[in-house]
Amino acid sequence: MADNHFGGIEIRNLYKIFGPNGQAFIEAVQKGLSKADLNREHGLVLGLRNINLEMPSGAIQVIMGLSGSGKSTLIRHINRLIDPTAGEVLVDGVDVVKMNENQLREFRRRQTAMVFQKFALLPHRNVLDNTVFGLEVQGLDRSKAVDVAMRWIERVGLKGFEQKYPNQLSGGMQQRVGLARALSNDAPVLLMDEAYSALDPLIRTDMQTVLLDIQKEIKKTIVFITHDLDEALRLGDQIAILRDGEVIQQGTSQDIVLRPADEYVANFVKEVNRGRVVQVEAIMSPIRPGAGLSGMTIEAHTTIEEAVRMLASAPDGDVTVLGPSSQPVGVVNFRQLAGAMVNSQPRKEHESAVALVR
Repeated sequence: MADNHFGGIEIRNLYKIFGPNGQAFIEAVQKGLSKADLNREHGLVLGLRNINLEMPSGAIQVIMGLSGSGKSTLIRHINRLIDPTAGEVLVDGVDVVKMNENQLREFRRRQTAMVFQKFALLPHRNVLDNTVFGLEVQGLDRSKAVDVAMRWIERVGLKGFEQKYPNQLSGGMQQRVGLARALSNDAPVLLMDEAYSALDPLIRTDMQTVLLDIQKEIKKTIVFITHDLDEALRLGDQIAILRDGEVIQQGTSQDIVLRPADEYVANFVKEVNRGRVVQVEAIMSPIRPGAGLSGMTIEAHTTIEEAVRMLASAPDGDVTVLGPSSQPVGVVNFRQLAGAMVNSQPRKEHESAVALVR
């Protein structure tokens, strides 16, 4: 397995201007030249403006935004499928921008793997041969490569399909092949560009579950691009929201939902079922000095929705909230939880929420 102590990714002062001689306009953009004016006056397109992000090792970093926000442009800078106009892209402390051709080729082979929206499978290769492709490129012995590939084929739920060809598989199954191929490379960085956007909603949710389950074991540094907020909130340890090539807000799912940076982000999150995102610690009350602690306890990182289900059989009185070291950090009761869940949901979900808490 790859080294789980991989140092993560840091992007510093990153700019991308598409068009001839974009470098000449960096200073103007830094001084405030807008994307619209750059295009109208000079025929150039501002893809990214002053991106600064730290993506922690072993976590899922979601980059979210609408079409044209720059999210796919950003992820392609990490393995330098796109060269920046200015800035640094540090992967485990090494600037990818400064790599020569041979260094970059080796970096792409061994340090990163990519899962694409349109699957990008080779149609003339069966599932097994698609999965071993990256290992072949690395020069791994065929028998060892097959052993690795078969383990990941089974892990993503495709055991028994290894001799099938892409045109014999559903979209969800094809994406599982793409994921198995990427995981077989055992690269410390996994780049997923709108990987599930082409899938039907139920299959998409299933693939999210597969990814989360596997991530508990492998703890890769995953950069996941999406335009879907529910997907971002479910998958992301950290989320960065882009608009017009700029980072508008970055933080945890709770940060985004509870403290939107501006109206743009607020409009994104207003329809979110916060009961599935907001954790108990956000609504708990402080422990009163001298108050006795309840016998029932709940962990601070439990979501409101989960807590409502857990406390449904004991709706009266306070429950002690425990922090990371199992120390009491607050109290909460069933009424608080139910109220927070109902009041934070859009109206169309009120009835189901009330039914649940009853």
